[in-house]
Amino acid sequence: MTFVAAPARLSSASATFEAEFKARLHWSADTDAAIEQRVADILADVQQRGDAAVLEYTARFDGLSATDMKALELTQAELKAAFDSIPADQRAALEAAAKRVRSYHEAQKKASGESWTYRDEDGTLLGQKVTPLDRVGIYVPGGKAAYPSSVLMNAIPAHVAGVGEIIMVVPTPKGEKNALVLAAAYVAGVTRAFTIGGAQAVAALAYGTATIPAVHKITGPGNAYVAAAKRRVFGTVGIDMIAGPSEILVLADGTTPPDWVAMDLFSQAEHDELAQSILLCPDAAYIEQVQQSINRLLPEMPRAEIIAKSLTGRGALIQTRSMEEACEISNRIAPEHLEVSSNDPHKWEPLLKHAGAIFLGAYTSESLGDYCAGPNHVLPTSGTARFSSPLGVYDFQKRSSLIEVSEQGAQALGQIASVLAHGEGLQAHARAAEMRLK
Repeated sequence: MTFVAAPARLSSASATFEAEFKARLHWSADTDAAIEQRVADILADVQQRGDAAVLEYTARFDGLSATDMKALELTQAELKAAFDSIPADQRAALEAAAKRVRSYHEAQKKASGESWTYRDEDGTLLGQKVTPLDRVGIYVPGGKAAYPSSVLMNAIPAHVAGVGEIIMVVPTPKGEKNALVLAAAYVAGVTRAFTIGGAQAVAALAYGTATIPAVHKITGPGNAYVAAAKRRVFGTVGIDMIAGPSEILVLADGTTPPDWVAMDLFSQAEHDELAQSILLCPDAAYIEQVQQSINRLLPEMPRAEIIAKSLTGRGALIQTRSMEEACEISNRIAPEHLEVSSNDPHKWEPLLKHAGAIFLGAYTSESLGDYCAGPNHVLPTSGTARFSSPLGVYDFQKRSSLIEVSEQGAQALGQIASVLAHGEGLQAHARAAEMRLK
C-alpha cells in the first residue's frame, strides 16, 4: 500500500497566513466526557476497595489475572534477571544512556537544587532548605509499545534528587513483560515495581492500597485514561504535566541535507496521528527538496501510515521571509522539540525563548535527546513551553524557607509587621511582633 504525506504548504508572506497558521496549530485538549466519568468511577473504587479493585481492573483491562497484589510486584531479582537476559549491546546502551542522563541531572542538582542561607547586617538568617520528596510514582506506558527510555528519564532524576522510594507501575497486557523496560528499572534504581496500568494504577499510587504505598508525586506519560486520572488526583499528589501529542519544529537555513530533516519530521510523526511536525525555512527551493525527501523516504518506514496521516493532518512546511521571522514564529508555537538545523545555530539560539528542548546544529537529531544525550525527554507540549519546563531534579524536590530573626532584627522587622498587621485588622499578628520589641 502506498501512503502519501502532504504537509500543508504555507507562506508567511501570504495574506491568508495567519488564519491558515492558527488552523494548523489548533489541537483540542477537551476530554471525552465518557472517559472522565469512567476514570472518576475507577478512582473512587480503588480509593474505597484498594488492592481488590486494582486486581479486578487489571484482569479486566490487561487480561492479567492474579489472586493477590504480590503476584503483580516485580522483585529486584526479576529486574536484575531481565537486565542479564537482554543482549550485550542493549545492556551497554542502557548503561551508557543512564550514565549520561545521571551526569546531566547531577549537574542540574548542583546548579539549582542546593540549600542556601545568608545573614543580613543585623544578624538575621534567611535562606532556603531543599529536601527531596519521600516517595514518588513513575508511570511507564506498556502495551503496543515499550519505553525503557521513559524509565531512565523519570527514575534517574528522582534518584539524583534523593527521593527515598521510587515506585514504578507498568501495564503488561496478558502478562507480557518487556525485558528492556525491566532492565532499565534495574539500571535506574527503581525501588519497587508493579505490573499494573491505567487509571487504576494512578489511583493506587495516589491513594495507596494495602500493598502499594501512597506516593507524593506521579510522573510519566500515558493514554487518555492515565492523563484524566492524573488530572483528577492532582492536589492529593503532585503531577509532572498533562502531556499532549508529540511535536517537533525544525528551524532550517537550507544547509542541512534534506533527507536528514525529512527523517527528523518523521521521528515525531511516527508517534501518533495527532503528532505535529513543522518546518520553518526562508528557502522555497529547500522546502521543495524536503518534500521530495518525504515522498522518497516514506515508503521505507514501517510506520508509514501513521507518519502520512500525521504529516497530512497536522504537519506544515512554512516558508518565512527570513530566519529572524522563523524564530519569531517558533516562539509563538513554543514547540516541545526545536531543532535549529543551521550551520551557525548559535546565531539564532539567543532569539529563541520558548521551547521544551533546543537541539543546536545539523548533527543534533531530536532522537538523540530522546534516548541518550542527557537532558530529560519529558517536555512540555501544546504550547505550554511558554510557561513550563522539562522534567528535572527540581520536580522531585521541594523548598522550605529558612528564617531566623535576631534580637536586633526583631526591633526593625517588628515595627514594620505591626503597622501592616494593624492595617489588615489582624491584631494578634501585630501583638506577636510587638511583644518582642524592647
